Formats: sequence, C-alpha cells, structure tokens
Amino acid sequence: MNITERIGAAPMSGYQWLIVALCTFMNCLDGFDVMAVAFTGPSVTEEFGLSGSEFGLLVSVGLIGMALGSMLLAPFADLIGRRPLILLSLALGTIGMFGAAMAPSMPVMAVFRLVTGIGVGGILASSNVIASEFSNAKNRGLAIGVFTAGYGVGATVASVVAKAAVGGDWRIVFYAGGFATLLALVVIALLLPESVAHLEQRRPQGALERINRTLARMRMDAVSWAELDGAASARDTTGRTNSGWLKQLLTPTLLLWATFITIMFGFYFVNSWTPTLLVEKGLSEGAAVTAGMAISIGGTIGSVLYGVAARIRTPRVVLIGFSVLAAAMMIVFIVSTSVLWLGFGIGVVVGALINGCIAGAYTVGPPLYPAHLRSVGMGWALGMGRIGAILSPTVAGMLKDAGASATQLYVGAAAVVAICAIVLIGLRRHDPESAPAVKEPNTV
Repeated sequence: MNITERIGAAPMSGYQWLIVALCTFMNCLDGFDVMAVAFTGPSVTEEFGLSGSEFGLLVSVGLIGMALGSMLLAPFADLIGRRPLILLSLALGTIGMFGAAMAPSMPVMAVFRLVTGIGVGGILASSNVIASEFSNAKNRGLAIGVFTAGYGVGATVASVVAKAAVGGDWRIVFYAGGFATLLALVVIALLLPESVAHLEQRRPQGALERINRTLARMRMDAVSWAELDGAASARDTTGRTNSGWLKQLLTPTLLLWATFITIMFGFYFVNSWTPTLLVEKGLSEGAAVTAGMAISIGGTIGSVLYGVAARIRTPRVVLIGFSVLAAAMMIVFIVSTSVLWLGFGIGVVVGALINGCIAGAYTVGPPLYPAHLRSVGMGWALGMGRIGAILSPTVAGMLKDAGASATQLYVGAAAVVAICAIVLIGLRRHDPESAPAVKEPNTV
C-alpha cells in the first residue's frame, strides 16, 4: 500500500483539515478576483471612458489568463512540486492585483488583469489537487465541497468591499485583493506542506524526511525507503508509468474536459446573465440584483451540500444527480420569477446545485490521474473549463442579440448542463471510485 492509499484509508486529522482550510482560503481569491471586476465595472468604465466591448474585453482577459495559468503553469507542479508552484502563482496574483489598482489606463489594467488571471489559474489547479491528495476517501467530497465554497465567500467579501467603496475610489477593491493575496502568500509559505504524493513520486533531496514529518503531523506511521521502493515497483506494473499511459488516459481526459466545459458554461451563464435577463422579464433592477445574490448565497451552501452527499454515495453518481437537478431547476427558476418570493427561493436552489456541480467536477477529476500527472491533468481540465466560462457570456449575448428570450436562453444553458450527466455516465468505467476492482495503486 502506497502513501496515497494509506491517507485514503486513514481517518482525517486536524492537520489535514487545516490544509483543506488553507486551500479554501486560496479559492476565496478566485471569487474575490472575478467579482471585483464585476462590482467595480461602472466606476472603471466611467474613469477610463470604456465602451461596452472594451469593458467586456477587460473582463474576458482575466478569464483568459486563468485558462493560461491552469494549462501552462499546472504542468510545472508535477515537476517542481505543488507548493513552489502555488507560491509563484500567489506572487503573480499579488503583482496583478496591485498593478490593476495603480493602472493609469485600460490597456495597462488589462495587462495586469491577465497577470492576475494566470496566477489564479495556477493557484486553482494546484490547490485543488492538494486538497484532494490530503483528504481520505470518505471525506474527499466534503473537503472539496468546502474548498469550492471558498469561491462564494470570496465573492461575498468582494461585494462588501465594493459596496463600502461606492462613491469613493474603485481602486480600493483591488488594493484589498492585493493585500489578501499577499497575506495568502505569507501564510502558505509558513504552513502549507508539499504534497506527499509528489514527494513519493519525484523523490527530491530530503524527500523521506519531509514525507515522515508530514505523516507525523497527520498522526500516521512513518515510512521507509523500502516501502517507497515497493510502492514504486507496484506502480511500474500498472501500465500507467510506461508508454501506454497516454492511450489509457486519453478517453477519461476528454470526458473530464467535457464535464468541466458543460458545468462552467452553465455556472458562468447563471452568475453573469441572471440580473440582466430578469430585468428584461420585467423585474426592477434592485429585485434582479437580489435574485443574483440569492444564487450566490445558495452557491456557498451547495458546495458543502455536495460534499456531504459524496460521503454517502460515489462522488461521480452524486454529480450526475446534481447536474440533472441543476438543469431542471434552472428552467423552473426562469419561469417562476413573476412570483418574486418563489423566484428568489428557487434562485437559492439553483445556486446551490450549480455550485455543487463545480465541487463535483473538482472531486471526480484528481482520482483519474496518477500522482505524477495529477496537476497537469487537472490544470488542463480547468483550462478547458475556462473555455466554457468564456464562451458562455459571449454565446448568450449573441443569441440575445438575435432575438432569443430570457426563457429560451435559460433553457439552452440548462440543456448544456444536462449534457454533463451523459458525459459522467460514460466516465464510469474510468473512475477508480466507481470501479474499485480496477483501482490503480497510485491513484487517490
């Protein structure tokens, strides 16, 4: 039994929950960053004299940076370690936030938004993997649910800071984000250990001592070089470390990409278009914003709710249920907004389900890959998911300009989310947690 399997079978210690909390703190930065641009949009547009398309570019360039960070930085986490990559990414995020706060023009701000996005993308790809690798099998879904809930917490903090800055300087929001990212850099440098799965695979200098130090903090027995050699020998017989690994992982990788694309398409559609479409349906601007907040509130609840459900059933099966229910409730939501209290209540449910889907994708992904490919696998999956995030507002805008109604747009987005369930059914035979008989010794 290798170290990853031992962690998967052992009870969760307080130290492991601390690591999950640190990863959650980093995920808060994603929520703060995305919503900081949204909440300061009117002030930024006024100061720089931006057109609608120019502001849209300012928003999109951050998402593009996240995709680049996930796809280009994440592979280095499997080479140099999860921890160094996270520290580098946090440094980029700090520079980007402070740079955006001090930007004298839109082009300069766009450059720093790109830098911030690259940093956030690298953080997400690695922190998600660490949260998964340090969780046992029973609580992995819950840990990732808590991790995902960090996005909603960060978005809420961004809204509070932005509201406090109304009538003042919009740059305060980005300065706050910069200081928060700098704080995260210091805290992570002091407290976050390197992934023991990475140390076991790569064996840098002092690997055994670092592994055993971390295991001791997790209240687990120390290991010897002989045990590590035995685990490495077992991995060599699985076929995933030889030339056949690409063929074996190609199908689950494509299915995971489809999962992320469909989920993030629906997630960003719901979070970016709901207020605008509700105003089109006749609601006041204040009521539409309240409905958007209801979705955000539901999101924080839904991530944890998914994690609780994943303790009872296989995470992939729970994700199928969440995606089907999310698609159905999106349609119910858009046709029920004429009754305000009902629409707001269903909005909370929609937010819970669609955010639960994000938590599910984060949970289902890492076990598909061996430790030495886990960061690059999840990094590219997150990068492909950002493509769905970028396409969602754009496609919705194009269809709206072509005459599509709010109901038609919501139904279309719901159909995309429902496709996720079909994809996940096809993923069953590749999922180690759904097919324990073929579980690889070096998977989570």
